[in-house]
Amino acid sequence: MKKPFVWLLLPGLLFLTVFMVIPIFMTIGSTFFREGQFTIEGYIKLLSDPFMLKILGTTLQVSTITTIACILIGFPVAYYISKQKARTKGILLALAIFPLMTSAIVRSFSWMVILGKNGLVNQLLTSIGLIDEPMKILYTPTSMMIGLIHLFLPLMIISLVGVMENIDRDLLNASSSLGASRMKGFMTIIVPLCVPGLIVGSILVFVGSLTAYTTPQLLGGKQRVVATFLYQNAMTLNDWDMASIIATVMIVVTFIIIGLMNQLARKLNPKG
Repeated sequence: MKKPFVWLLLPGLLFLTVFMVIPIFMTIGSTFFREGQFTIEGYIKLLSDPFMLKILGTTLQVSTITTIACILIGFPVAYYISKQKARTKGILLALAIFPLMTSAIVRSFSWMVILGKNGLVNQLLTSIGLIDEPMKILYTPTSMMIGLIHLFLPLMIISLVGVMENIDRDLLNASSSLGASRMKGFMTIIVPLCVPGLIVGSILVFVGSLTAYTTPQLLGGKQRVVATFLYQNAMTLNDWDMASIIATVMIVVTFIIIGLMNQLARKLNPKG
């Protein structure tokens, strides 16, 4: 069967190739050559540096916890939205997506006000007697995770709603008629069928958290993640060679994570 409209993809493919694929390969290629000779000295230096390994560990930890938190918060919210009528569903989805319409900088500054030493959280905890003096929340990995959850939670909700609204509700009724409790039916029917949405949402949240710059920079303070470390090497230290190596490491880690999640999806949902 002929596909006469395939050629319509050419402008988009050409644009992506010229402005994304070629620059990425040029950046990666430049990290393996110095003064015309092939070398991996930069990678050895970077990956043997305890400071860099600590930054990479912090980044993976923050991204992982952010993804898990988005799943735990987003799953029940998405399930509730998917069960509503079309009009109500549209309103709830608009409310869920609304944070995406606000700049990440504005949201980060809002969290700085809330989580600061004299912020709303510390004032509330002090007023009810849970703490005697303000806690240090701002400029910690915790504050970064809070900001990233706020930033990427809508992506998880959207991914899950798209899958959940296509699940036949009669499946739960059938399991109930066969003696399964509502919780057992939910865990054995709804959750497995939501695996595609969970995987897509997890990839979006994890990769977004892994590569985010603005939120960690504003809420992390001296806490470094890979994206802020890359910016520091490129713009502050003017070490573009090291910045290119860090960027390549980020790309490789991203593809590894996507591959692992796809493998997990195949095991959890063999039928696709």
